[in-house]
Amino acid sequence: MKKFFSVLLTAAMVAGMALVPGIAVQAEETAASDFKVGFITLHDENSTYDLNFINGAIEACEALGIEYSIKKNVPEGQECYDAACELADAGCKAVFADSFGHEDYMIEAAKEFPDVQFCHSTGTKAHTEGLENYHNAFASIYEGRYLAGVAAGMKLNEMIADGKITEDQTKIGYVGAYTYAEVISGYTSFFLGVRSICPSVTMEVTFTGSWYDETAEKEGANKLIEDGCVLISQHADSMGAPTACEAAGVPDVSYNGSTVAACPNTFIVSSRIDWAPFYKYAIETFMKGENIDPDWTGTLETGSVVLTEVNDQAAAEGTTEKIEEVKAALQAGEAHVFDTSTFTVEGKALESYMADVDTDANYEADTEVVSDGYFHESEYRSAPYFDLQIDGITLLDTKF
Repeated sequence: MKKFFSVLLTAAMVAGMALVPGIAVQAEETAASDFKVGFITLHDENSTYDLNFINGAIEACEALGIEYSIKKNVPEGQECYDAACELADAGCKAVFADSFGHEDYMIEAAKEFPDVQFCHSTGTKAHTEGLENYHNAFASIYEGRYLAGVAAGMKLNEMIADGKITEDQTKIGYVGAYTYAEVISGYTSFFLGVRSICPSVTMEVTFTGSWYDETAEKEGANKLIEDGCVLISQHADSMGAPTACEAAGVPDVSYNGSTVAACPNTFIVSSRIDWAPFYKYAIETFMKGENIDPDWTGTLETGSVVLTEVNDQAAAEGTTEKIEEVKAALQAGEAHVFDTSTFTVEGKALESYMADVDTDANYEADTEVVSDGYFHESEYRSAPYFDLQIDGITLLDTKF
C-alpha cells in the first residue's frame, strides 16, 4: 500500500496536481518557441486606437521571441467569438482583444477553451466573472489626459498673453465617441488638467456615436470651432479632428499617438496607453505556467501611461518642463487628478459617491469611491467608472 501511494503521488505531481492541502505543484515553463499568442482588434492600422494596440503587441512579441497572429477589423459581435475560437484552435495559448464590446464574446470563448488564457482590454467583468482564464486590463490613462490638459492650459495662457484671445474666450472643445464612463473620465480629466493652469477655461463636448468615423469626427471638430472653441481635443480614433484643426489653424491635443506629421502647425501633444508592458507581463507569466490578476491596471510607474514628445512649434514655451513637474507630483501622491476640491457637481462639492464597479445588468452603484479628498478612479477596477458631469463642461448632445 505504501508503495502504491508513492507511485500515485509521483504520478499526481507529474500531472501538476496537489494531493496534500496547501501544496501546489508548479506547472512547467513553456519555451518561447512553443508559445503562440493571438490578438483581436476592432479596426486596423488606420485607427489610431487600434494601431496603438497593434504596435504594443508586435513590440512585446518580438521582444519575447514568440509567434503571434493578429485578426483585424473584428466587429463587436459574434465575429469576435469566432475569431477567438479560431486563434485558440490554431494553437494560441493566450488571446487578447482590444475593444469594450468584445467582452461578452471573449468570455464565451474562455468558457469554451478553459486551457487557453483570454485577456480583454477596457472590459469590466473579469473580477466578478470568476473564470481563471479570463482577465481584464486597462491603465490610469486619466493621468495622461490630465497631463495633456496641462499642456493645453499652457497654450491657452500663451494665447491670452499674446493677445490672441481674452480670458473670457478660453472655451475649448472635445470630440467624444460615446457617453460611456471611459469617455467621461477622459474628457473630465483633460479639462481638470487644463483648468489647473488656466482657471477661466470652459469646455463643450460633442459625440459621434462611433469609435471610428473620420467624417463625423471632422464635422464634430468643425462644429466646435465654429462655436468659438479655441483648442480641441478628442476621444475618437481617426485623423478627422486633428486635420480639421490643422485646416482651421486651431491648436489640437490628440490621443493614442502623435499627429505631428499631418498637423505640424497645430499638434501640441498626445497621451496614450502603451500596451507593451501589459502584454509582456501577461505573456511571460503565462509562459511560466502561472496566472495573472483578473483585473490589471497599468500606471505611470509601469510605463503604461505615456505622452508623446511635445511639438515645440505649436506648444507654449516651458510646456515639457511643466508636464514633468506635474507628473512628478502625481507619482509622489502629492496631487490627484480628481481632487474633489478642484471641481463641483451642480454647484456642490463632491463628498461621497457610490460607483458601479461590480457591473451588473441594472448598473447598480456598489462601491464608495471618494475618500481622502479625491475620487479613486481605476483603483477598484481597471476600467474607468468616473461618470459624473462636473460644472464647467457643457454636453452638446447625449444621444450616444
